[in-house]
Amino acid sequence: MAFRIGMLLFPDIMQLDMTGPHEVFTKFPDTEVLLISKTLDPVVAGGGMRILPDVTYGDCPQLDLVCVPGGGGMNALLTDEETLDFLRGQAQGARYVTSVCTGSLVLGAAGLLKGRRAACHWMSREMLSAFGAIPDPARVVMDGNVISGGGVTAGIDFALTVAGELFGAEVAKSIQLGIEYNPQPPFEAGSPETAGAEIEAIARSAASARQSERAAAVRAATETV
Repeated sequence: MAFRIGMLLFPDIMQLDMTGPHEVFTKFPDTEVLLISKTLDPVVAGGGMRILPDVTYGDCPQLDLVCVPGGGGMNALLTDEETLDFLRGQAQGARYVTSVCTGSLVLGAAGLLKGRRAACHWMSREMLSAFGAIPDPARVVMDGNVISGGGVTAGIDFALTVAGELFGAEVAKSIQLGIEYNPQPPFEAGSPETAGAEIEAIARSAASARQSERAAAVRAATETV
C-alpha cells in the first residue's frame, strides 16, 4: 500500500510552505500526496495563486503523514475547531505529524505539541510556548513522530529529512540532486543573526500588523483550552 501524505490547504496560505515540500514528496517512491481543504473550491494563497484541493476533511482517508503549512491564513485556524478536530483525528493514526513554518502553531493549538520541541518561522517561534511546546531554532526539528520545519524555504529541508527517514539517505540525496537543491543565496540575510539588526527591524515593521493579529489569535486559542 502506498505511503499516504496529506497537506492542509487554507485561504492565504504561504504557497511555498506547501509547494516546496510537495515537490519533494511527489518524488518519493510508492507515495500518494493529497491536498486537503474544507471544500473542493480553489484555495487562494497569499499572493493570489489558486490551488485545487484533492479531498475534503470529510472524505480524507487516514494519512501516514499529515503536514500543516503556514502563512497569514493560519491565524484563523488556531480557533477553528473543525480544522483542529480533523488534525487531532488524523494524528491518532498517522505515523508522522508534521508542519512547516507557522503551521506548527496550528499543531500546537490542536494540542499535539505539548512537551515537544518544534520549529517555526523565527518571527513567531516563541509563540509556540503558549501551547506547551518548546521552541527550537533549528531549521528542521524531530521530536518523536513530530517533524517540523522552520520558515518557508526550510520546508524543502524538512521534506528531504522526511525522505531520508522513510527511504534512506541515497533516495533523499537523489531527490535533492534531481531538483538541484543547492542553495547559494546572493545575500547572507536568511536569519536575524546574519541579516543584522537594521534589516530585522525592517522585516518586523513590514509584518507588524500580521504579527499583532497572530498574537491575538494565539491568546484566543489558549483561552479556549
